[in-house]
Amino acid sequence: MFNSTFQPWTPQLVRDEIDALKHKPGALLPILHAIQDRCGHVPHEAVPIIAESLQLTRAEVHGVISFYHHFRTAPPGRHVLQICRAEACQARGSRALEMHAREVLGIDYHQTTADREITLEPVYCLGNCACGPSLRIGDRIYGRVTPQKLDLLVDEMTTQVLEVS
Repeated sequence: MFNSTFQPWTPQLVRDEIDALKHKPGALLPILHAIQDRCGHVPHEAVPIIAESLQLTRAEVHGVISFYHHFRTAPPGRHVLQICRAEACQARGSRALEMHAREVLGIDYHQTTADREITLEPVYCLGNCACGPSLRIGDRIYGRVTPQKLDLLVDEMTTQVLEVS
């Protein structure tokens, strides 16, 4: 199952993003972001194309991709669930929420459920500090998330509703 909001990667798609952004100072990060925004991830096959175009080594490109937690090298699930790990959310119980999410989903951070429905990712501040612990699903932020609320959200993600606030 492929997330329909993303395009399948092609060498031409990668070259188009490179051509549009290679003139910018520090072009590698904008290019990686653009590719991930369009494809949902930065495919391993894109690394040599990027490296050659920017006159970098493959190791340099891979090093940047692996350094930043934001970049994925595999397609995400249909839904991306990000749990805030910043200090304010930790003080409000995000560690317990993380453990519950891992248990319920049967995956760890940077992994996707076997049914390709949910990818679990850490995030380091959603700007919702007063309402922690917080999480984001797609573009929607949820505050004061309890394990029970997380269970409802997971159920809704698998049934496509996502109406809990």
